[in-house]
Amino acid sequence: MSQTAQNSVQTILPAKSFRGSVRLPGDKSISHRYAMLAGIAEGTSRFTNFSTGADPHSSLACMEALGAKVEKHADGTISVTGTAGDFRQPNQPLDCGNSGSTMRMLSGLIGPHPHTFTLIGDDSLTLRPMERIRKPLAQMGARIDLVDGHAPMTVHGGPLKAISFDTPIPSAQVKTAILFAGLQAEGRTSISESVRTRDHSEHALRAFGATLERDSNSMSIEGGQKLKAIDATVPGDMSSAAFFLCAALLFPDSNLVIDDLGMNPTRAALLDVLSGIGLRIKPLNIEDQHGEMIGTIQVNSSAQLSGAEINGALSAQLIDELPVLAAIAPYTRDGIRIRDAKELRVKESDRIALTAQNLRAMGAEVVEHEDGMDVPGGQTLRGGKVDSGTDHRIAMAFSVAALRAQGPTEVHGAEAAAISFPEFYTLLNSLAER
Repeated sequence: MSQTAQNSVQTILPAKSFRGSVRLPGDKSISHRYAMLAGIAEGTSRFTNFSTGADPHSSLACMEALGAKVEKHADGTISVTGTAGDFRQPNQPLDCGNSGSTMRMLSGLIGPHPHTFTLIGDDSLTLRPMERIRKPLAQMGARIDLVDGHAPMTVHGGPLKAISFDTPIPSAQVKTAILFAGLQAEGRTSISESVRTRDHSEHALRAFGATLERDSNSMSIEGGQKLKAIDATVPGDMSSAAFFLCAALLFPDSNLVIDDLGMNPTRAALLDVLSGIGLRIKPLNIEDQHGEMIGTIQVNSSAQLSGAEINGALSAQLIDELPVLAAIAPYTRDGIRIRDAKELRVKESDRIALTAQNLRAMGAEVVEHEDGMDVPGGQTLRGGKVDSGTDHRIAMAFSVAALRAQGPTEVHGAEAAAISFPEFYTLLNSLAER
């Protein structure tokens, strides 16, 4: 990999197959939540396989700034001694880095505390919408200042009151911010969602000792509950696994084993879609840890890949995995059609525009829509130059697509992968047979 101070170029050579076994870094979504709840809990929590990505470590740094003690041990474990429900006034802004998860969820956690908090982030984070967080927290009594709906965000904390809230946009981050605030508010807070989002927050809250009630499309939490520290192993990250699963899908003689993977049912839609396209998935074992399902799976590919249509609730469930699905769509027989995914335009980049741009740079036809794209199947990709747009998922998606391209592919801005998955290129190259 050649590298400059600000930009790195990873050259991906075509592969003949994709084989081996891998254990992935801890799930980012779970790591964020464990870090924050440990920071407000009583006692010292210890985490094994905590995410190595930069984003969850932004959450850890914010916990330190709020008074928690964070220790990173030589064996990779992380311990967090919490504040027992008493965050202090930080002496500087809370730096969320590139992490929208940190900014949105943390705003709910700090909202009930009688201090003024300023949350900042990098240039990408200041472009992402934050009004969706301000509205419910303001209804609870928090005063939140934004700049045209974006960060920097100033939270003027204080006592909050419970609300009943219908989430207008499917968002686990918005749901989590409300649950974290409701945990400390006066009364019982209720949330309804038309599309069920990932439920890591509910499992994490219960693991730390909170009581929640849930039915098919709503949940409630009583305020005034205290949390106790836990010891936990973070499951392997399904969003990171998506890249390796898609790589295995591209080669008929692939054979990939993924150990200790998070198998949460609200994240399993990816496995269903890939299975429909042609990935054969064999669970080797599954167990429960703190409400999260962890399993080892073996996968290989069918001789011919069909295609997929992704829309409605499925688009919301797969929002993080859509770029890599679109990137491999040319190799399928029937292509992949994506709709109802306008949220992709306000991620770390405009992922619809950038995915379409990079597919065209590799010689593919693609039709871009405001809320998705159509990528026809039966196409041949050629090596070329693609641009990550400093977006980790775009960098990794087109590194996977490059494995079946004709000729080498240069991924510009490859360093973006470290935001969520620093080991990505090392593991990808170890599994790609050339």
